[in-house]
Amino acid sequence: MTRDELLDLPPVVDVPTAADVLGVGRSCAYELVRTGQWPTPVLRLGRLIRVPSEPLLELVGLDKREAASLPVGHE
Repeated sequence: MTRDELLDLPPVVDVPTAADVLGVGRSCAYELVRTGQWPTPVLRLGRLIRVPSEPLLELVGLDKREAASLPVGHE
């Protein structure tokens, strides 16, 4: 994913998208979630599993709030 794609993520993403952000496989990501080893908070909504984007981006060193305040062309 490019930096712009990361910054354009919605507030919550599914597990395969979160796995893509961290560069791990889908099966590995689901196993980490299942065993409680996923490195960011996870939301369980019935059978749905969602990952909040902000902590995920912070984990990879990006901050949406800082990027939003930068002038165009300074990313």
